Amino acid sequence: MKMTLKERRARIHRRIRKKVSGTAATPRLAVYRSNKAIYCQLIDDTTGHTLGAATSIGTTGTKVEQAHAVGLAIAGKAKEAGIIAASFDRGGYLYHGRIKALAEGAREGGLAF
Repeated sequence: MKMTLKERRARIHRRIRKKVSGTAATPRLAVYRSNKAIYCQLIDDTTGHTLGAATSIGTTGTKVEQAHAVGLAIAGKAKEAGIIAASFDRGGYLYHGRIKALAEGAREGGLAF
């Protein structure tokens, strides 16, 4: 029986989460992509706290431009919190399009991963 896209993404996400975890020094940059917006959080998995978050709600431009802006925003919040590196959790999504734009924006903003 063929898997649905939702089941496939969940399976890939579980496989990624086995390898990727965040600490206070290098938090996990978790990404969620909906049809209308893109969200990201810096998460310390040892304590279970979110250290910073950004969203594309309220921004203008194409979805890829919005994702790039979110990457820049999360990098700015990380810099304010004294975080220079993070581990990228693409959330089961392919590293392409909006996910790639967010990652490039975060790197451009000074966040290393």
